[in-house]
Amino acid sequence: QVQLVESGGGLVQPGESLRLSCAASRNFFSTYTVGWYRQAPGEQREWVAIIRSGQHTTYQDSVKGRFTISTDIAQSTVYLQMNNLKPEDTAVYYCNRYPPDTNYWGQGTQVTVSS
Repeated sequence: QVQLVESGGGLVQPGESLRLSCAASRNFFSTYTVGWYRQAPGEQREWVAIIRSGQHTTYQDSVKGRFTISTDIAQSTVYLQMNNLKPEDTAVYYCNRYPPDTNYWGQGTQVTVSS
């Protein structure tokens, strides 16, 4: 069973940046389309960025131009570079296959954007 472990979250001010990482316990990201998801308090979990075949990316309009998803297949890691963060980006961030597989949800990493 593959485990996905997210890290890199924290408390930042609006306009600052964070880079999230998601590590897989074995080769995972070269096999599947992978996404980053987030869930804000009281909201449903939503996808924010997807990467196919290690290069083809898709973003939600709300993060387009600010977030970048990438993979390092050799390190079995997927990243989410988040620039110009806004308070509405505050959420717990997760990675998973796209579409998501319930077996692969991890603990997520908290991102809080506040002045």
